[in-house]
Amino acid sequence: MPKVANRQVCHNKTAFKLRGTCHNRASAFSLHLCHLGVIMDQVISGSSTGITALVILVFAIILIYLMVKSVPQGDNWTVERFGRYTRTLKPGLRFLIPLMDKVGAKINMMETVLDIPSQEVITKDNAMVAADAVAFYQVVDAARAAYEVRNLEHALSNLSMTNIRSVIGAMDLDESLSNRDSINHKLLTVIDQASNPWGVKVTRVEIKDLAPPPDINEAMARQMKAERTKRADILQAEGHKQSAILKAEGEREARIREAEGRKEAAFLDALARERLAEAEAKATEMVSKAIAAGDIQAINYFVAQKYTEALRDIAASPNSKTVMIPLEAAGLLGSIAGIADIAKATSEKKT
Repeated sequence: MPKVANRQVCHNKTAFKLRGTCHNRASAFSLHLCHLGVIMDQVISGSSTGITALVILVFAIILIYLMVKSVPQGDNWTVERFGRYTRTLKPGLRFLIPLMDKVGAKINMMETVLDIPSQEVITKDNAMVAADAVAFYQVVDAARAAYEVRNLEHALSNLSMTNIRSVIGAMDLDESLSNRDSINHKLLTVIDQASNPWGVKVTRVEIKDLAPPPDINEAMARQMKAERTKRADILQAEGHKQSAILKAEGEREARIREAEGRKEAAFLDALARERLAEAEAKATEMVSKAIAAGDIQAINYFVAQKYTEALRDIAASPNSKTVMIPLEAAGLLGSIAGIADIAKATSEKKT
């Protein structure tokens, strides 16, 4: 303000001198020129005041921009004061000391997928395989991730590739192809321990592909075909063996059942013959008693019975078409009459 006042006084003095000079010269044209100079001096003085206010406004905006920070969700920002780390800004609206504090590193705290480049790995049995993997990691400490390692993703990628060579190189080809879960677990343990000082948590490591060379693939295909043929032959032989065993067991069971049937039939035949013998013995006993009692017709009964059975057997023989025998019909009829007399006598005794 003092400068503005002094400048105004100077302008007034200058205007007074110009006016005096103009009156002394008595020239209207000179008077107009004097007035124009005074007006231009006033305009220049007002412009300087506006520029000063504009500069102050711009400086205030810059200070506010440097002081107020909005941290997005999922990020953490580190704060440096004169180049040294002081604190970490969490998500939300945060404030800094202008011209002293500045944002150092902006770290993403969300889980990140790291694609590990494919590489050639030599197994324990000197077989070459192409290993391709992927890793999942998450930053848990923004300060350590920003200041403990340079280029975090590059470091994790190289660390993973080195450990993949170490783990697969300690296995045979067949073991590495069939034990991916074991390889993933070993890689996760080793890489997580190694990256812990960087403020990183490795959550998962997965082997995407293990590709042997074409010649090894062909050899493996032939081996697999031979194994399958071998197993098919073994299964076929086992089937024949089982079939023979079952067939033998079936025949054995059939013979046992047949023997049991013959045994049962023989037992029944013996029982029948025994019953028949008992019946014949009883009939013989009865005839003997009848003869002892003086009844001669009992002998005729037995003779007629045997005679009739003999004729039946001769007629039933398959080898004889025609039978010619001397047949005494009178004797047969007499035997039948004797049987009738026996039956009549028996009925009379009962009455």
